Amino acid sequence: MRPIMRCSAASRSRGLMERSPYTMSTLEPRRHALRCRVPCGTIPPGCRFEMPTLSADDIARLVEPDRVHRAVYTYPQVFDLEMERLFGRAWLLLGHESQVRNPGDFFTTRMAREPVIVARHTDGSIHVLVNRCAHRGTTVCESASGTARQFVCPYHGWTYATDGALAVVPFADGYDPPAAGRSDLALARVPRVDGYRGFIFASLAGDGPSLLEFLGHLRTSFDDLVDRAPDGQVEVAGGVFKHTYRGNWKLVLENHNDAVHPAFVHASSIWAAREQPKADGDGYAEIAVRQMLQNGAPAELWEGTGLWAAPYGHSFMGDYHTDDRLVTALDHPVFREYRAALERRVGRETATRILGVSRWNSIVYPSCSFMSQFRQLRIVQPLAVDRTLVSAYSFRLAGAPEQMFRDTVAFANVVNGTGSPVLTDDLEVYERAQHGLTSARSDWVFLGRGRGGDQPDEQRTWRGKSGTSEIHIRNQLEAWVQYMTDEP
Repeated sequence: MRPIMRCSAASRSRGLMERSPYTMSTLEPRRHALRCRVPCGTIPPGCRFEMPTLSADDIARLVEPDRVHRAVYTYPQVFDLEMERLFGRAWLLLGHESQVRNPGDFFTTRMAREPVIVARHTDGSIHVLVNRCAHRGTTVCESASGTARQFVCPYHGWTYATDGALAVVPFADGYDPPAAGRSDLALARVPRVDGYRGFIFASLAGDGPSLLEFLGHLRTSFDDLVDRAPDGQVEVAGGVFKHTYRGNWKLVLENHNDAVHPAFVHASSIWAAREQPKADGDGYAEIAVRQMLQNGAPAELWEGTGLWAAPYGHSFMGDYHTDDRLVTALDHPVFREYRAALERRVGRETATRILGVSRWNSIVYPSCSFMSQFRQLRIVQPLAVDRTLVSAYSFRLAGAPEQMFRDTVAFANVVNGTGSPVLTDDLEVYERAQHGLTSARSDWVFLGRGRGGDQPDEQRTWRGKSGTSEIHIRNQLEAWVQYMTDEP
């Protein structure tokens, strides 16, 4: 048995829940045909591919049970196909409803190669619109976020409502029949948009699994984040950290649940933290030092960490982190105040259950990674085969003491900030890996750690033999093969 369930193109969305603010359209996905010129069998060492000529079988042979061919990370032709078949089909996390709280609020982002606008319409519905004027193709909105009654193209003034409808066309007499109001000249809508616990997802595919089916057991990671809020809601706050690295997008998602790398990749920051005198009080320096020290935990702790793989390439890590300031510090006055607020809403027993969940990184493949305990979320966006953008957001728990949010921002500075001594270690390793993978002398990446010891667990998940298993990477690549070989 394998830890991931096949994603069938024949499956259908179960539809939106009643009173959902999300809207759907029938935009057709693009088509792409492959012609096979490479014979089936073992891939010869150093073989170079003309990827558009590969069949589904040839693509599948790039991934074996305990290894993956370097072409998966380095070939532009593979990347082009990923944009169509993986990022063009999967549910992608775009943001959170708190970013479009009121009618007219919007933010811009991208899905695969499509620039999109996420906007709240006057009726409260949320639309995801392709950011391209139907007249001459200009991007309509260049602002990262804001509030607007309408979107006006800067080229010829075509004006669109926040649901994408074409509202105004200058020199209207020049068009026969009239252009304004024509549905075929509206901003194209992304065909499927849905949400879970306030998080906005969209898919460029006209059909496929519903969002709830796609998330599966990973819904509980979002539950873990939102349930921790004393008032039952979270919001994006404190700005966003954005960084790019010169490497393939898979490297960051493979790394986030890799329990072996911290002691080696972060050795310099671990050493620096150990050299620091014991911090006095509750300053931000204390949070930074404590986080860096935890990366140097003994091997037996990492081996005992829980690591689970789920359908569609998802995974999560748990049973590890014990930060005495950000998580379960019963003796800390800020935490005592927070817990009391949570108990007032849900009761002592439920509060104990909520705070007893211990999850580290949750990966929702292929677009995001988040830490529910620490209110951090990272969205991964491929820009090229060897260039990736990561946007890191912090969340405020409604009803929690303000000091908790300040601690969240301090933690973000340590882990996700562009000046972070932790993040910069990771970025250097990603770029070194990308550089090494361009070598034609060795074609395969070995991913055998823990293979053969992974066990089926509850909720259609598989648990790694130990916390240092590479089950999460093997699981991601199996999902990759299923998306990439599911020809239209």
